Amino acid sequence: MHPAPYPRLPALWRRRRLLLLALPAVLAGCAALSGGLPPKVNFAGIESIGGEGMELRFNLKLRVQNPADAPLQIDGLSLNLAVRGIDFASGVSAVKTTVPRFGETVLTVPVTVPATAVLRQAWAMTGSREVRKIEFELSGRLGAGPLGGSRFASKGEFDWPLGSGPLAKP
Repeated sequence: MHPAPYPRLPALWRRRRLLLLALPAVLAGCAALSGGLPPKVNFAGIESIGGEGMELRFNLKLRVQNPADAPLQIDGLSLNLAVRGIDFASGVSAVKTTVPRFGETVLTVPVTVPATAVLRQAWAMTGSREVRKIEFELSGRLGAGPLGGSRFASKGEFDWPLGSGPLAKP
């Protein structure tokens, strides 16, 4: 009898290797059972709050919709807001909530706008006196425990009132 070209792995290691190989299939199965549909996150509103120094602070309201067939557990979120393609604000919240299956909820997240972001936006708008639509992009992550969570992204635009503010025609 010839010796094996490689030593045989102990039974415990063979089981661990099998578990590691099967783990992706198990996780994919769990995702399929939960409905597999990612939540939808949209901009719902904004409120001004006090800032520090030259920064601006807002409470950003997000509408989270759960199109899945299972409740969505959220235990925190982070977000970034870009306006006209330029980074503008960011925020985090340790909010804990459950969005029911086929349900929705509104979350409030404090965001900070650094003074440099305000200056960049003002500089970008100086060349255009006919700005009517302001485009924004919202992106971030909904936390759902140490192994869970999902990324989100949302785009949109809003009308800038031309009759008032720094871009008003003389």
